Amino acid sequence: MRLLCGLCVNFFYTPMKNKTIAILLLVCAALLGFTTNNYFLITQKDVELKIPKGFPKPHYKFKNNKLSPEIFVLGRKLFYDPILSKDSTISCASCHQRIAAFGHFDHPLSHGINGLIGKRNVPSLQNLIWQDTYMWDGGVNNLEVQPISPITNPVEMNETLASVIEKLNRNKAYAEEFRIAFNDTVISSQELLKALAQFTGLMISADSRYDRYMKGEDTFSGSEKNGLELFRSKCATCHQEPLFTDNSYRNNGLKPDTSLQDKGRGAITGLKSDDYKFKVPSVRNTERNYPYMHDGRFRNLKGVLNYYGNPENFAPNSAKEIYKIGKLSDQDKKDIIAFLLTLTDQTFLYDRRFVDPFIQ
Repeated sequence: MRLLCGLCVNFFYTPMKNKTIAILLLVCAALLGFTTNNYFLITQKDVELKIPKGFPKPHYKFKNNKLSPEIFVLGRKLFYDPILSKDSTISCASCHQRIAAFGHFDHPLSHGINGLIGKRNVPSLQNLIWQDTYMWDGGVNNLEVQPISPITNPVEMNETLASVIEKLNRNKAYAEEFRIAFNDTVISSQELLKALAQFTGLMISADSRYDRYMKGEDTFSGSEKNGLELFRSKCATCHQEPLFTDNSYRNNGLKPDTSLQDKGRGAITGLKSDDYKFKVPSVRNTERNYPYMHDGRFRNLKGVLNYYGNPENFAPNSAKEIYKIGKLSDQDKKDIIAFLLTLTDQTFLYDRRFVDPFIQ
């Protein structure tokens, strides 16, 4: 720590041409400090399931997947390790980036193995234990089996569970880590999926400015207060507090992108009435996980509000709920965006438990 403080002081007296070297030294010292102070250490207290006040009972309760530091740490390593993909180039974190609330900012559609492009925007990972189904189309109904979809998808990881397990069993480090976590000398797919579920299941976001405002611990500006009221009257039918989603599937009136051939929920149920319905995403941390919509067509929140603020934009067979929004004035849009920015949860985004362990 003394080294780090000394470098900070010396930085301001360093000639400009040497600033780059000084910055690199600061970064190295910071990482050293994290390591020597057990920055990456996970204890039993770190993996306690704490249900935020006002949140409903979760769907996934870890009943048959008892939380432990060893399993959580194993899940974290697996999440960041490209070993799960066919050629060891793509990890879960390749698409689900921590800085973007475990979504993928900037890219409209997911990027997978061999540079292949998917047909949907990467959803953020947060408050997953309150979801009863996963993916934009709800094709997965359990947190533990959700990773199977990206692992086996030919344009994402293009691997098989059997091959992943074979690679893990050959890896001496993983063999020992699984043995410690599960007291088992042979790695199984069930253990792999349970470890990932512990890591992703504890990605709980509930400490934004909005959350503190609701507890009387923070204040809102006039614009933010007005935005909250507008949001509640025009958006909350689908984006219900406190999770900011009702876990339903709706046709939000977007004209289909014919190049993607994506019928959404209809491709899962086979019902024509479900065509072009997609899961209502939570708008928590929405500032961080642009672009927006299932196909990433809107690059910013202004584009989203311009769309929803004019009913003339909606395609036929749109969900009737979106017509409730009506026309939005420019000031309405600014106020709603001001409120949406209060849903950014810095505590969640910079939680040390979710840091990539490979940067040590």
